[in-house]
Amino acid sequence: MSTVAVLGGGSWGTAFANVVADAGVAEVRLWARRPDVVDAIESRHENPDYFPGVLLNPALRATADAAEALDGADFVVLAVPSQTLRANLGAWRAHIPRGAVVVSLMKGIELGTSLRMSQVVSEVLALPAEQVAVLSGPNLAQEIAERQPATAVVACPHEESAVRLQHICKSAYFRPYTSTDLVGAELGGAVKNVIALGVGVAVGMGFGDNAKASLITRGLAETVRLAVALGADEHTLAGLAGMGDLVATCSSPLSRNRTFGERLGSGLTLDEVIAETRQTAEGVKSSESILALADSVGVDMPITEAVVGMMHHDLTPAEALMAFMSRSAKPERYGV
Repeated sequence: MSTVAVLGGGSWGTAFANVVADAGVAEVRLWARRPDVVDAIESRHENPDYFPGVLLNPALRATADAAEALDGADFVVLAVPSQTLRANLGAWRAHIPRGAVVVSLMKGIELGTSLRMSQVVSEVLALPAEQVAVLSGPNLAQEIAERQPATAVVACPHEESAVRLQHICKSAYFRPYTSTDLVGAELGGAVKNVIALGVGVAVGMGFGDNAKASLITRGLAETVRLAVALGADEHTLAGLAGMGDLVATCSSPLSRNRTFGERLGSGLTLDEVIAETRQTAEGVKSSESILALADSVGVDMPITEAVVGMMHHDLTPAEALMAFMSRSAKPERYGV
């Protein structure tokens, strides 16, 4: 039986650890920073901070000791905020077993370097491609914790590693597909958070389905442009890790990025939204990194640019809308 260490006791880390426990083919240990979260999972099989009333699999073990969680792990699953990854890996590096496949659940781009999370993992841990994977797709943590049907993509350039990861997380309600397009899967997951912020702003301003559909569709177009420029297969973005994740995140009130944008669009200031937001909205910080990445390869991303203006340059939602709608007219072509 394989051993899986999930590092991060937030909503997605807890939900995914429970998926692995429900799959029943691996021992799973969840590391959480706070002892009270560990105690609740161990004693009551519940994470009351994120999923009150949801019974977790009793086989799921929790610990506040990362070394204990990592001991003998065949898979190390990372579920921490993107901008803390590098520092956390530095603290955990000595305890990560040689040969373990390291899996990113994170959907962000590192500030300052514009590196994808898998690139940060490879750089800090000096791992070969076959030991680095990502999991992405339409994965709203609350629904998965409630064991509602869901799908995902597990991506690794080394197909055998992707298949091994698929095996340990396939359950009655969670169906993972494999892919070797790590770049496409990862960028789809990161950029959709930024587009969801924009959709949320539009909803908060009182706009309807036409505006939402337009932002989702054009958001996909700019995601494809960036992904293809960085070597991804454009077809990946038409699947679960692209369109699937984008639709779920832009449409659901369970999406923290969509909700963050909606509050901003309703008239709250950025500081007010940040103050009342309990969970990390990855798109807020990653938007700047994604735009820098796009600039580095000459890719135009107008929705991302508008979101960066609102999140980092004091642009009001009305000003951002005006900037986007006043762009020059052009023909519509896929990925243009």
